[in-house]
Amino acid sequence: MKKYLLPNTGNFYKVNLHNHTMLSDGSATPEQTKALYKSLGYSAVAFTDHDVFIPHNDLTDSEFIALNGFEMEFADRYECYEKLTPWDRVKQCHLCFIAKNDKMDIQPFPHRSNRYAVGNKEAAKLAKYDENEEDFERWYSPKCINYVIREAKKRGFFVTYNHPTWSLEEYPDYTAYNGIDALEIMNGALRLGNPEYNPIVYDDMLRCGKRLGIVASDDGHQSFIGTYSDIGVCWTMIKADTLSYDSLIDGLEKGNYYASEGPEIHDLYVEDGVLKIKCSPAQKITVNYDACAAHIKLIEDGNPIESAEFTLRKDCGYFRVTVIGLNGKKACTNAYYPEEVGL
Repeated sequence: MKKYLLPNTGNFYKVNLHNHTMLSDGSATPEQTKALYKSLGYSAVAFTDHDVFIPHNDLTDSEFIALNGFEMEFADRYECYEKLTPWDRVKQCHLCFIAKNDKMDIQPFPHRSNRYAVGNKEAAKLAKYDENEEDFERWYSPKCINYVIREAKKRGFFVTYNHPTWSLEEYPDYTAYNGIDALEIMNGALRLGNPEYNPIVYDDMLRCGKRLGIVASDDGHQSFIGTYSDIGVCWTMIKADTLSYDSLIDGLEKGNYYASEGPEIHDLYVEDGVLKIKCSPAQKITVNYDACAAHIKLIEDGNPIESAEFTLRKDCGYFRVTVIGLNGKKACTNAYYPEEVGL
């Protein structure tokens, strides 16, 4: 019996789940951002400006979906915004909240003085507030961060945990967070110097018993250095029945997606304890477990790998797949669990 880990029906859509525009600290308008991503073959972008939840449904058309969201920062010392502490030495936690319904339009966790607005404090005035909701004072602690995660999910947001390495967070920090939907395993922002890649953080969280997926995002600010930009560096491929807001969110909620900076995964399923994968030409495919051993298939005689089979460990707590393309770029799957595939 086959158990498809990525559905064998529907279509894959190329999506960026983390992006900033001139409404916070990006350099392009939302309209310019849409045009940039459409030119690179993207089907959707989550507009996640810092601290302001401003829907962009007007950008949605038959070929492009604007997902609505925002990013929220928790810093060790908010005095850093007053330049009492250099901002790049402050430990932080950054979370993106993506609305599961395009009708959602109320700013969660408001602060009407715009104290936390990054880059463009005037944009916060565009947000819509619930006048019965008091201003929310945040602080950097697992208690506050976990409260926000819980409340955001109650309100109907998909929650991602972003760039932990850039944020200077370590094992005791990120393993204290509960209820996150997905870790940003790749982040392509220019300010990082190189795209951030966090498989160790993912395994740390999985081995602590947390169940979450992984996404890849540009964290685009529309920045350029020479020929390098932070647009189109890495993305999330979501399998969905149709190109619509609801269908893309359904794909996220069901885990029907993988993270990539280039390689494609065409087929992924388990049949009688054997994992089978078809992908774009690769030099290496690995299956990682909650143990130090892994299964690996390597390129031989210069012939690229386009499919592989692995007999899965029956004693595994989870397994996940990484495809490394001929140019060294990676695609990574979510973790899957033995009870899901009949091991």
